[in-house]
Amino acid sequence: MKIAVVILNWNGTKLLEQFLPSVMAFSPEANVYVADNASTDDSVAFVKANFPDIKIIQNTDNFGFAKGYNQALQSVDEEIYALVNSDIEVTENWLSPVLKTFENEQKTAIIQPKILDFKNKEYFEYAGAAGGFIDQYGYPFCRGRIFDTIEKDNGQFDNATEIFWASGACFFIRKPIFRELNGFDADFFAHQEEIDLCWRAFNKGFIAKYEPKSVVYHVGGATLQMGSPQKTFLNFRNSLWMLTKNLPKSVLLTTIFIRLSLDGIAAFQFLFKGKPKHFFAVFKAHMYFYFRFFSNYKKRETKQLPHYYKIKSIVEQYFIGGGKVFENLF
Repeated sequence: MKIAVVILNWNGTKLLEQFLPSVMAFSPEANVYVADNASTDDSVAFVKANFPDIKIIQNTDNFGFAKGYNQALQSVDEEIYALVNSDIEVTENWLSPVLKTFENEQKTAIIQPKILDFKNKEYFEYAGAAGGFIDQYGYPFCRGRIFDTIEKDNGQFDNATEIFWASGACFFIRKPIFRELNGFDADFFAHQEEIDLCWRAFNKGFIAKYEPKSVVYHVGGATLQMGSPQKTFLNFRNSLWMLTKNLPKSVLLTTIFIRLSLDGIAAFQFLFKGKPKHFFAVFKAHMYFYFRFFSNYKKRETKQLPHYYKIKSIVEQYFIGGGKVFENLF
């Protein structure tokens, strides 16, 4: 099967300089692309001068993660897309087990590798770890990462398994499925668009899997820092939009009401911790949710499957039930 490794870039010359060598060294099965979101630095010139075999796609503006990939992938014809952050270090033979799974399992549409922390390589990385799940109220969590608790990789997640969502940090998907789903929701701009895409794939009966034999290392926060109020805004807003689009109709309003209440508690926690910008980020996210509720509701598919969540409330499990690591949740 033909595979395209597509790296979305925006003003990331230093990251490309650091991480492109591993991609080029360990991806003989792939054609490598850099999709540039109208960078104002010398990213494109750097790639042309130092990696002439890389194909460059130049978007006309900074479209963010979602629309940036949607635009770029229109020009990519390989059967499998590997969407890879510019701050990812790949390892030898990282593509082989993924391609084998796609070849042998036709219902598998999306795959995530094992994502470890580039800065502390014995530990999982926040964005994806060993594959993602979601609770009834739309809070995402991972095998190997629940909220801010990160597990050490002791081989506890070395089994390939079905997951609910794969991290956008390193995200494999079949081209026909990506196009059938009309790609990412461009309105999300960045954050949680990959969970929304996986949820829409789930509602159509497709499978997402975690493949531990494929290993990558992720810096994380290289483009938008973890403590950024903008990140808080995008995560809270996009999560509410995602619930509106994908929840079964029978539980939609009740679940969103509970989620809004939990968000309110989180907002006041930000305020009490001396983070007023994050408090207002949550407030702003809720205003966007109300303003765009009906437009997002119109995006709903004809069928939303139940049983999308693995546990009812990760908040309750983590803060009250002692579920700090994945194995303690069940």
